[in-house]
Parts: sequence; C-alpha cells; structure tokens
Amino acid sequence: MPPTLILVRHAQAQHNATKDFKIPDPGLTEEGREQCADLRKSLVENPLAQQAELIVVSPLRRVVQTALRSVDWLIEKGVKIEAHAGWQENSVKPCDTGSPVDRLVQEFPSVDFSKVDPVFPDKTSPAASHYHFTKEALLARAQESLKQLYERPEKVIVVVSHSAFLRLAVSGYWYFNADYRIFDFEPVHGPRGPYRLEQHESTREKGGGLGRSWIDPVVLGSELPVEDPEAEGNGKNRGY
Repeated sequence: MPPTLILVRHAQAQHNATKDFKIPDPGLTEEGREQCADLRKSLVENPLAQQAELIVVSPLRRVVQTALRSVDWLIEKGVKIEAHAGWQENSVKPCDTGSPVDRLVQEFPSVDFSKVDPVFPDKTSPAASHYHFTKEALLARAQESLKQLYERPEKVIVVVSHSAFLRLAVSGYWYFNADYRIFDFEPVHGPRGPYRLEQHESTREKGGGLGRSWIDPVVLGSELPVEDPEAEGNGKNRGY
C-alpha cells in the first residue's frame, strides 16, 4: 500500500513579502514564522499527520525552517526529517536556488542532508539537467520524486516543498503560504507510472488544510516553459 502524502507549502519568506526574487535562498519573515504556528496547530490536530513516519523537505532554507517550526513535534517523537533536491522550486532565480549543503548542515544539524543529490544547488549546467527550468524536466522530476515516495514503506509522509512545483508539476492545486493538502496515490499501472494523486475531500473542498488556498484545480504542466526562459528574463512562473 503506497503512503498517504501531506503536501505542505513553506510559510512566507523574504522574497514573498518584498517581491525581490534576487534574494539568494531567503529565510522566513516574521509573518511566515507566525504562519508556522497556525500550520503546526492544524497538523497536530490532524489524525493523519499524527501517523506520519517520515518528513521530506526541499533543501531550501525557507522550507527547512517551515518544517522545523511546524512538525517539530513529530521530530521530537523520532520521525526522521530528510532533505531531497527533487522537491526544490521550479525556477533558477536566486530565491529558488539553494545554498551549499555544507552550509545547510551547519545551520540545520537536525536535518539529514546525506541523500541530497551531489549536483545541488546547481540547476543550470548539463550535469543538472534534471533540475532545469523546462516543462519536460520539471514533470520528469515530479514523477521521479513521486515514484520514490510511492515505493517507501511508511504509511503517511509529510512533504514540505514549494507552491509552483507542487501546483504545476505534482498535484495540480494551489497552495497558500503554510497551507497543505492531503493525497493518496491513484492506482499505478506498469513500472513506469504515471504517478497521479487523488486529493482527500477534507482539503479539496475547503481549499487546503487551513482553508486559505484557491479551490480551482490547474492543469499539470501549464505555465511551464518548453525552453528555459531565464536567459530571456521571463519570470512567468508564479509561486515561489
């Protein structure tokens, strides 16, 4: 039986508040830290979250900070928190490009960074083609990330990630800062998937676990560029 996924967007970060996407790997704002308190309360009161056996986070600072402030109670119970480059944000803007892993290990010693792809935080070189800002690469990255979770033994997994990646490549739904949605895997036919998610009614009908996100679904892959637009300064990819 594949796991149930609780997909969480990070709380408000500096670039969300300022619209300055040139801030490198920004951290949370004060409002973002307050949002984490609301998220934490909702997750503590959620029976499925209480059953979580693994926490997976994007290696970007705002995501790790969100996790440490909202699911700290799971970590205290012994639930492992692992960083995974597959769950980082879409674009190659400074705000969506991570910090060196050795720096992250020093800043967040309770998080396991040992399995982060060695190419991280590179998202532009040929060696980092898996992380390029193109529709093909992003949808493939989402499928590989879902496949890895599908094959995990845990029954419930919390994943803390980013709005645009979750919306456009993974689930097809909107995420407000620090909101979350709960999904089960649809039946998978064949060893190559595709891996699709079915959202629980509890978060679909009210627009996320906190009820702060837009309800209407979006088409997976929509808005994603066929070619990397960053070289031309195209910033259409909303979310961050």
